[in-house]
Amino acid sequence: MKITDVKTYVVENPPPHFGGPFFVFLKLTTDNGVEGFGEVYSVPFHPHVVAQMVEDVCERSVIGTDPFKIERLWRVIYSGGYTQHPDLSLMGILSAIEMACWDIVGKELNKPVYELLGGQVHDKLRSYTYIYTQKSDKTDVYLDPVLAAQRAAEYVQQGFTAIKFDPVGPYSSFDPRQLSLDALDRAEAFVKTIREAVGSKADLLFGTHGQMTTSSAIRLARRLAPFDPLWFEEPVPPENVTEMARVAHATTIPIATGERLTTKYEFARLLAQQAASILQMNLGRVGGILEAKKIAGMAEAHYAQIAPHLYCGPIVGAANIQLSTCSPNFLILESIETWGGFHAEILKKPVQWENGYVIPPTEPGLGVELDETVAARHPYTGKQLHLQVAEQPM
Repeated sequence: MKITDVKTYVVENPPPHFGGPFFVFLKLTTDNGVEGFGEVYSVPFHPHVVAQMVEDVCERSVIGTDPFKIERLWRVIYSGGYTQHPDLSLMGILSAIEMACWDIVGKELNKPVYELLGGQVHDKLRSYTYIYTQKSDKTDVYLDPVLAAQRAAEYVQQGFTAIKFDPVGPYSSFDPRQLSLDALDRAEAFVKTIREAVGSKADLLFGTHGQMTTSSAIRLARRLAPFDPLWFEEPVPPENVTEMARVAHATTIPIATGERLTTKYEFARLLAQQAASILQMNLGRVGGILEAKKIAGMAEAHYAQIAPHLYCGPIVGAANIQLSTCSPNFLILESIETWGGFHAEILKKPVQWENGYVIPPTEPGLGVELDETVAARHPYTGKQLHLQVAEQPM
């Protein structure tokens, strides 16, 4: 079996844009007609440039290769151009290619990917959602703790047992920063109000985006600790593991991080310095499914857990499900609400979510199929990147 063709899809994610303004998918096809799908997460270039990057790497290193030889292909792409370094852009491209190869392998063997990576451990996967805006909102749910608490209670009624939110405020090119007293007060009020609304029915996931200096993160953690959040996410930027470890050692709240990291090498440093006990790899960036499985294995040896990150499309979501199903140290899976809306429309069969849990698919490969007709109807024509960072200091 050989890979003979690659096709890319830059798809606009219609309003309300949950998961980002666009998704970048690829399809690999083999000489016997088996198709595999992958997805790139948040490469910092325009998505049409990203699609060209995918095609370039595939033309040089993928077309004509055996999709079963994933480990070999991974090393060839990772070392391309004498890089051999956790480069965010190349790793996003590699992740999508690797994911698509696993989809092909599973389909050829008529097995879900999780059965090829050690077999099923979990019959269902606990999931959480971010608190998202609704058309009926009269205030900003990211600034109004009362509205956020009301929304959290609504999610709990749907079946969620964990809710994530970030009340710290926008992130900027000039972070990390020392939070103002107003920002500290608002963050504390969010946690207090949401905890009162959901009681012990749901864990609280305090999701920041590296906005704080080390000292500011420690100040905030002291305010949050009485409300017992399940985690404090990326309290400082991911580039300095030693400083994140200082935060981890100064609080009883578990530190979660990983969406901006790639490869086993970066996660190994996190674990070695005890900088985080919950790893949030995004499979559309980290290096793909097998790389994430290696990271999960390293984490298991440190009694750390995995909580795969999702703020993109459902192909990455499907890969997250495959990894989580076969990983003993799986903690919780990120959902974008209940996997409805465009995340369901873009698939031929949506991800199955029931009362707070994702049910692993039994279909072969990734267990989902991109609806290429829907993808073709939603070409992305915008100019923005996947995530926008404020260009002025906060």
